[in-house]
Amino acid sequence: MESLDLVVIGAGWYGLGAASQYKERHPDQAIAVLDYASTIGGVWAEHRHYPGLKSNNLIGMFEYPGFPMDPETLGMEWGQHPTGQAIHEYHKAFVKNRGLSESIRCSTKVLSAEHQPDGGWILTVCPVANSDPENVQGGETKLFAKRLIVATGLASEPFMPHIAGQEEFNRPLFHSKEFLKYANTVDPLVSKRVTIFGGSKFGWDAAYAYAKAGVKVDWVIRESGHGPCWMAPPFVTPLKRWLEKLVNTRFLTWFSPCVWSEAGGYSPIRSFLHGTFIGRAITRSFWSVLGEDVIGLCGFNKHPEVAKLRPWTNPMLTGASFSILNYDTDFFEIIRDGTVKVHIADLDHLSPGKVHLADEAKTVLETDAMLCVTGWKKVPPFKFLPEGIEKEIGIPHHVEEGDLSEVDLASQTQLFQKADSEILARFPQLANPSVFNKKYVPLVEQEAFSAGPVDSSGTLSTMLLYRFIVPPSATFLRTKDLAFAGAVSNFSNCITTYLQGLWITAFFDGTLARDPSAAIADLRDDTPPKSTESNSRPTLEDIRYETVLHNRFGKWRYPADHGSSYPDFVFDAVPYLDLLLRDLGLQVRRKGSWWKDITDPYTAQDYADVGDEWRRKFGAN
Repeated sequence: MESLDLVVIGAGWYGLGAASQYKERHPDQAIAVLDYASTIGGVWAEHRHYPGLKSNNLIGMFEYPGFPMDPETLGMEWGQHPTGQAIHEYHKAFVKNRGLSESIRCSTKVLSAEHQPDGGWILTVCPVANSDPENVQGGETKLFAKRLIVATGLASEPFMPHIAGQEEFNRPLFHSKEFLKYANTVDPLVSKRVTIFGGSKFGWDAAYAYAKAGVKVDWVIRESGHGPCWMAPPFVTPLKRWLEKLVNTRFLTWFSPCVWSEAGGYSPIRSFLHGTFIGRAITRSFWSVLGEDVIGLCGFNKHPEVAKLRPWTNPMLTGASFSILNYDTDFFEIIRDGTVKVHIADLDHLSPGKVHLADEAKTVLETDAMLCVTGWKKVPPFKFLPEGIEKEIGIPHHVEEGDLSEVDLASQTQLFQKADSEILARFPQLANPSVFNKKYVPLVEQEAFSAGPVDSSGTLSTMLLYRFIVPPSATFLRTKDLAFAGAVSNFSNCITTYLQGLWITAFFDGTLARDPSAAIADLRDDTPPKSTESNSRPTLEDIRYETVLHNRFGKWRYPADHGSSYPDFVFDAVPYLDLLLRDLGLQVRRKGSWWKDITDPYTAQDYADVGDEWRRKFGAN
């Protein structure tokens, strides 16, 4: 059996970023980065380059710290949204620059990861073909990994519910992940009219791609769902500020309730804004102005058909589904001219070549194909062993009756209640959030749907990872052999992956300034972890409570999005980066003056020297 010092599962932004950080500090160790796809990039791998694929981000805000995206090299210009191919080429250049080429193992599917009593993991893997994890080519083999980083992200395994009548539909019926596979449906010689189901950003992308190719579109957005996602131009507010930079400006992050904000300081200002009547009134005004500005810029109130795409949710309660209009022409023209027809209705069933809606008119849509934008499974795409270890790890798992003893259940309930009380005491405005849709019903609970061959995500437990990265259990704090990279979603993913990768490396090496494993130091056989801070050592109960507090926060902060399922935030990214830097013992305020710190947006350039700062301070390799 091959033995490796580190295995990273997933070769996307987070997997490559974490692997590069670890390799930089352990250049002589054996590292492997596994991915089922035939090329690197994760969601930007070549098999996912659907027609017109572009980043929401503009060039300059979609790059690793210390490795700028060069527009000239990629055949692009400043002010453009990088294409899928440009981002893929950027990833290839990054891998080469960081010496990771020999570590990449594509077309490799991980079937299971079994934790060993003395630490480390035995991985069962197999080769696959054509970037299809179900297309197994050859037998299984096993690898031993001393340490494991799971970087499969939040858009790996498609969630595709079974729709009543789909067996008789007799037309292409596919998930958004398969858009490239069914790219021929964009050809008007193949499809005269198609149906898109789902109002998230990919639904907008697909509607634009079909319409611009000359294909008519029926766009169905569930009446009982979340509604259309928020969309905004790249530049917003009367001052035309770059949206991506706006959400990373510390002054503006103060208006966002954030339970992990202490690391960045300015607590008195935050307490005023969220803990006083006047402060909350100012905060409400901020979000109202921001929302109304976006609605005005998009013209949602100027045309009856465009009005159907007006978001239903409060902008403050919306997470990373808040997206950017990155199209070459005015998106809303395809709505105004009737090329795309929006239907706010639930599905009833399918029949041969027809989509039946559950509206009053019992509308029937003739269609040549149906694209489902139905999201992603919230569990890793492989099995953790031994059976039931998911509970100790803290990743979402299906909760069965009797999973917890009465003692464990009471303890967990108390932690959740304590966290809820603290969150609502600090941020009273979250106690009574506006109801975005009184008719809301989870997708798989509608009569037209069943779990079918896939699992319902409605019975999953809450993710409980410390710092959204490591299990808060004595076992894994002791073995230091498991971490998750990319179990978060925000506008600042490229910076987040860089700091998460450094944090993970320091955690594995026991060199965090604030190390959660210090909580079990008295249980360890070896030397207690280093600490550069004089704070009293936390207890395991402290670590578990802080984990619950941070993960539970999303339920209240982003109820209109995915906050109750996994960390999903926008204006809270800079405070999260502050938290990671504080744990690393590094400088949080990186602008040189307090005025710039609060008014200048934080970008990748501000974190480019973090690795050098780490080496200078801790004498790392």
